[in-house]
Amino acid sequence: MFTGIVETIGTIVGVKSTLQNTDFVIKSPISSELKIDQSVSHNGVCLTVVEANAETHRVTAIKETLSKSDLGTWKEGGRINLERCMLNNGRLDGHIVQGHVDQTGLVTHITEQQGSWLFDIEYDAAVGNITVEKGSIAVNGVSLTCFNTKGNGFSVAIIPYTFEHTNFQDLKVGSSVNLEFDIIGKYVKRLMELSR
Repeated sequence: MFTGIVETIGTIVGVKSTLQNTDFVIKSPISSELKIDQSVSHNGVCLTVVEANAETHRVTAIKETLSKSDLGTWKEGGRINLERCMLNNGRLDGHIVQGHVDQTGLVTHITEQQGSWLFDIEYDAAVGNITVEKGSIAVNGVSLTCFNTKGNGFSVAIIPYTFEHTNFQDLKVGSSVNLEFDIIGKYVKRLMELSR
């Protein structure tokens, strides 16, 4: 489980596909501290470390993960948000983030607001995910509050610290992002569907 508070940015230095799996080698400041079998959020996707050394670590994405996220578009040189799993004795500064991406979204508009940034994001509503005004959303693994919610989209406001310390600074109109909708909202929605 994660909090959506990004620890650092990593750089993709290797991509190799074998059958339906893809291995990614990531260079980051935390790679040397990672251990094999550890769960790490990569742009909001929970992936297991299968190899780690002084400068890099390697993770494997299977077909299911590749189909639900934007990992299939990752290339060498790309920068991704990284977060190690939450400690049980730590504060939950963001919200409950599982690292289980529900679907991808598309950045449709970016507005610079004299010191902060407004990102408009749309997604395929036919998948069945929903947002609520002032509810939680994880975008590329970053815990955010959504507003201007509509049937197929929402907005998020990015403060300077988040902009400087995540890959939000790399996003452009048309960029694909990984979306994990709020787990509590998903359970409430499911319970309502079952009670009909």
